[in-house]
Amino acid sequence: MLTGKQKRFLRSKAHHLNPIFQVGKGGVNENMIKQISDALEARELMKISVLQNCDEDKNEVAEALKNGAKAELVQIIGNIIVLYKESKENKQLVLPKTN
Repeated sequence: MLTGKQKRFLRSKAHHLNPIFQVGKGGVNENMIKQISDALEARELMKISVLQNCDEDKNEVAEALKNGAKAELVQIIGNIIVLYKESKENKQLVLPKTN
Protein backbone atom coordinates (compact mmCIF):
# COMPACT_ATOMS: atom_id res chain seq x y z
CA MET A 1 0.00 0.00 0.00
CA LEU A 2 1.18 3.50 -0.79
CA THR A 3 1.27 6.17 1.91
CA GLY A 4 -0.19 9.64 1.40
CA LYS A 5 3.33 11.03 1.04
CA GLN A 6 4.20 8.48 -1.66
CA LYS A 7 0.94 9.16 -3.51
CA ARG A 8 1.66 12.91 -3.49
CA PHE A 9 5.13 12.20 -4.89
CA LEU A 10 3.68 9.96 -7.63
CA ARG A 11 0.97 12.50 -8.49
CA SER A 12 3.64 15.15 -9.00
CA LYS A 13 5.59 12.75 -11.26
CA ALA A 14 2.45 11.80 -13.22
CA HIS A 15 1.35 15.39 -13.74
CA HIS A 16 3.22 15.89 -17.04
CA LEU A 17 2.44 12.43 -18.45
CA ASN A 18 -0.06 11.89 -21.24
CA PRO A 19 -2.51 8.98 -21.10
CA ILE A 20 -1.12 5.97 -22.99
CA PHE A 21 -4.22 3.79 -22.97
CA GLN A 22 -7.88 4.53 -23.46
CA VAL A 23 -10.74 2.47 -22.09
CA GLY A 24 -13.74 2.77 -24.37
CA LYS A 25 -16.93 0.97 -25.26
CA GLY A 26 -15.44 -2.50 -24.82
CA GLY A 27 -14.45 -1.79 -21.23
CA VAL A 28 -11.56 -3.66 -19.63
CA ASN A 29 -10.43 -6.99 -21.12
CA GLU A 30 -7.60 -9.48 -20.60
CA ASN A 31 -5.58 -8.20 -23.54
CA MET A 32 -5.73 -4.61 -22.27
CA ILE A 33 -4.71 -5.71 -18.77
CA LYS A 34 -1.73 -7.59 -20.22
CA GLN A 35 -0.63 -4.55 -22.27
CA ILE A 36 -1.03 -2.20 -19.31
CA SER A 37 0.89 -4.59 -17.09
CA ASP A 38 3.75 -4.72 -19.63
CA ALA A 39 3.72 -0.94 -20.00
CA LEU A 40 3.84 -0.52 -16.21
CA GLU A 41 6.86 -2.83 -16.08
CA ALA A 42 8.57 -0.52 -18.59
CA ARG A 43 7.56 2.83 -17.08
CA GLU A 44 6.22 2.22 -13.54
CA LEU A 45 3.82 5.17 -13.67
CA MET A 46 1.14 5.81 -16.27
CA LYS A 47 -2.14 7.51 -17.04
CA ILE A 48 -5.12 5.80 -18.62
CA SER A 49 -8.09 7.76 -19.89
CA VAL A 50 -11.66 6.51 -19.63
CA LEU A 51 -13.59 7.61 -22.70
CA GLN A 52 -17.14 9.00 -22.61
CA ASN A 53 -18.49 5.92 -24.43
CA CYS A 54 -17.20 3.50 -21.79
CA ASP A 55 -20.13 1.55 -20.30
CA GLU A 56 -18.40 0.93 -16.98
CA ASP A 57 -17.97 3.42 -14.15
CA LYS A 58 -14.45 4.89 -14.00
CA ASN A 59 -14.04 3.59 -10.43
CA GLU A 60 -14.87 0.05 -11.59
CA VAL A 61 -12.44 0.44 -14.50
CA ALA A 62 -9.71 1.65 -12.11
CA GLU A 63 -10.36 -1.28 -9.75
CA ALA A 64 -10.30 -3.83 -12.60
CA LEU A 65 -7.03 -2.42 -14.00
CA LYS A 66 -5.43 -2.15 -10.56
CA ASN A 67 -6.27 -5.75 -9.65
CA GLY A 68 -5.56 -7.14 -13.13
CA ALA A 69 -2.15 -5.49 -13.42
CA LYS A 70 -1.40 -5.91 -9.68
CA ALA A 71 -0.69 -2.19 -9.53
CA GLU A 72 -1.39 0.62 -7.06
CA LEU A 73 -4.07 3.19 -7.81
CA VAL A 74 -2.49 6.61 -7.32
CA GLN A 75 -5.52 8.70 -8.20
CA ILE A 76 -8.57 9.15 -10.37
CA ILE A 77 -8.93 12.70 -11.59
CA GLY A 78 -11.73 13.50 -14.01
CA ASN A 79 -11.66 10.62 -16.50
CA ILE A 80 -7.96 9.91 -15.97
CA ILE A 81 -6.69 6.99 -13.91
CA VAL A 82 -3.10 7.07 -12.62
CA LEU A 83 -1.51 3.69 -11.88
CA TYR A 84 1.86 2.82 -10.35
CA LYS A 85 3.67 -0.48 -10.17
CA GLU A 86 7.26 -0.92 -9.09
CA SER A 87 9.28 -2.35 -11.97
CA LYS A 88 11.35 -5.48 -11.48
CA GLU A 89 13.81 -4.89 -14.33
CA ASN A 90 13.50 -1.22 -15.04
CA LYS A 91 13.27 0.65 -11.73
CA GLN A 92 13.26 4.42 -12.28
CA LEU A 93 11.25 5.98 -9.46
CA VAL A 94 12.47 6.04 -5.88
CA LEU A 95 9.55 6.55 -3.54
CA PRO A 96 9.90 8.60 -0.39
CA LYS A 97 10.54 6.31 2.58
CA THR A 98 7.66 5.40 4.85
CA ASN A 99 8.18 6.43 8.44
